[in-house]
Amino acid sequence: MSALAARIAKQRAAAGGLGSHQKPMKYLGQDFETLRQQCLDAGVLFKDPEFPACPSALGHKDLGPQSPQTQGIVWKRPPELCANPQFIVDGATRTDICQGSLGDCWLLAALASLTLNQELLHRVVPRGQDFQQNYAGIFHFQFWQYGEWVEVVVDDRLPSKDGELLFLHSETGNEFWGALLEKAYAKLNGSYEALTGGSTVEGFEDLTGGISEYYDLKKPPARLFQIIQKALRAGSLLACSIHVSSAAEAGAEVTTRHKLVKSHAYSVTGVIEVDFRGRPEKLIRLRNPWGEVEWTGAWSDDAPEWNDIDPRQKEELDRRAEDGEFWMSFLDFLGQFSRLEICNLSPDSLSSEELHKWNLVLFNGRWTRGSSAGGCANFPATYWTNPQFKIHLDEVDDSQEGCVSKPHCTVLLGLMQKNCRRRKSTGQGMLSIGYAVYKLESPTDTPLGKNFFLGRQPFARSSAHANLREVSSRLLLPPGEYLLVPSTFEPFQDGDFCLRVFSQKKAKALELGDGVAGNPHEPHPSEVDQEDSQFGSLLGTLAGKDSEIGANELRTILNEVFSKETDIKFCGFDIDTCRGMVSLMDSSGTGLLGLAELRTLWLKLRKYLEIYRETNDNHSGSIDTHEMRTALRNAGFMLSTQVQQTVALRYADSRLSIDFDDFVACVTRLESLFKLFRLLDKDQRGTVRLSLAEWLCCVLV
Repeated sequence: MSALAARIAKQRAAAGGLGSHQKPMKYLGQDFETLRQQCLDAGVLFKDPEFPACPSALGHKDLGPQSPQTQGIVWKRPPELCANPQFIVDGATRTDICQGSLGDCWLLAALASLTLNQELLHRVVPRGQDFQQNYAGIFHFQFWQYGEWVEVVVDDRLPSKDGELLFLHSETGNEFWGALLEKAYAKLNGSYEALTGGSTVEGFEDLTGGISEYYDLKKPPARLFQIIQKALRAGSLLACSIHVSSAAEAGAEVTTRHKLVKSHAYSVTGVIEVDFRGRPEKLIRLRNPWGEVEWTGAWSDDAPEWNDIDPRQKEELDRRAEDGEFWMSFLDFLGQFSRLEICNLSPDSLSSEELHKWNLVLFNGRWTRGSSAGGCANFPATYWTNPQFKIHLDEVDDSQEGCVSKPHCTVLLGLMQKNCRRRKSTGQGMLSIGYAVYKLESPTDTPLGKNFFLGRQPFARSSAHANLREVSSRLLLPPGEYLLVPSTFEPFQDGDFCLRVFSQKKAKALELGDGVAGNPHEPHPSEVDQEDSQFGSLLGTLAGKDSEIGANELRTILNEVFSKETDIKFCGFDIDTCRGMVSLMDSSGTGLLGLAELRTLWLKLRKYLEIYRETNDNHSGSIDTHEMRTALRNAGFMLSTQVQQTVALRYADSRLSIDFDDFVACVTRLESLFKLFRLLDKDQRGTVRLSLAEWLCCVLV
């Protein structure tokens, strides 16, 4: 219950602008300015209670308390490590980022690229931090997390061994912004060990909020050099890597004969075309985040090729290259590396010379076991219950890319699963995620059911379901309406996700089933007049015709009647459900039902029994949580995905089954809530205002 309320409060705060770069979320509720001032007033250095300098901050397994790697570690503040600690010296540069004994080269490669754009860097590393003025042992950083910016506060106690920083450090040894940023990112993800292993694009996206694309360098597009040129010019962040060729190489720092490290992230920091022996030669500049171990082939630091270009150009290119940075020919780059990753700050079409302003629509959603975790299309019985989103495209691109002759709309889709690194630390793996896009032939604002998907092929889809934090693709779609269905590969898997829809022209996108409506069954007067002999005889044995009954007597009657229905699973109505029925039908406020009210309730229950039987396709006697959607819809309730998830959580058992008594308890509660809301919403605006006492009275009924 508290988690649901917190989610609603967070959604409302986001609608008010909280989570923007100008108004970031305070991670764990910690406010930098408040905490720093408290420390300054008290004359103490900050000690972070949320991420203490202890073994749990290091990790749980390879960096756990019993690991040999963590023996002898001492947490020290920068003034204890050197005489003149600095936060940033002469601006942040790539040489400030040198890898320690943590396997987070993917993050360091992203950080090295970030230093090429000072505006982006200072969005992550706020200005005005140092070890001199107002120093209180506290620092803060901002990261993008699934559609919102989050401010993370840390103290400056850093893990060291033998007087040296254990993890990220600067080349000079006295510059600490990188080490403190690494600590803040570790805090955000649960521990330092949680940062081990990853893709550079994950770092790119968390540092910029951009969206990434991938290129297979064994099958590169014809204009890849121009694509890289344009990407660097636009401020995009780029990284590349070499795939391992065998299982034996995985996890080992295997180097090629020219000193390139496999399964290791390199930053792409520049490209240029030079005049070499009377012909143009394309060169690319890369950086190893280790700050050392460089390419030794053609165009490396002391290679003879440099003697055959203009000395002034050679001097300029030498001057631009830092330690760990090297040049190589573009052809060698394509031959040596396997994968290129580009994080677009605004996802422009990098194969076009034009720059476009893109539009973004972002959704935060959830797959919930039993209500909205339907799995992929291989599971038709549940696939339709996944969250569904509609995209409306009616404006075609100004310029048409590639060889596509018909007018189209460019859309970049990114589906990201949340909290992967925290799941990893608790022994849970990443989910296999993907999405499918269907062309809609007729407009709809309600989720589509099972029949729509049976035998229907998607218009487009992600390349495959993959165990990645994000799957993304660029689609060229004809104008029209499309249905987007994100899913896990297997059904019944819980997970939170963030879905981003970028379009060159403004696109309308909305989540289907986001609305809520209730029109429950009301018996017709002619039905009420019909006498039910079975119910009448049972009523007659309990009370006279003019009697009124309360919840206890009602429970006795109904349990005796429905216990004889052998084709349904019925455990008996509990007293709370019967009190709810009385409250729903009691027009006099006495807590009792008269004969007419009892007859109307009886007809409602017979209708609900009919719906329950019709929905139970396999005749098992009970319905599952996915069938519950259909049953509630047939009972007159259109519920949002979030409400469906709450229903499943409240009324399903551990097997995701809902017996008839729980089904009736649910529809009775829903009908009461809708009735109550309509009475309070006099202006039919869809909102009501209540005092705390009024709200308590309503929910306790």
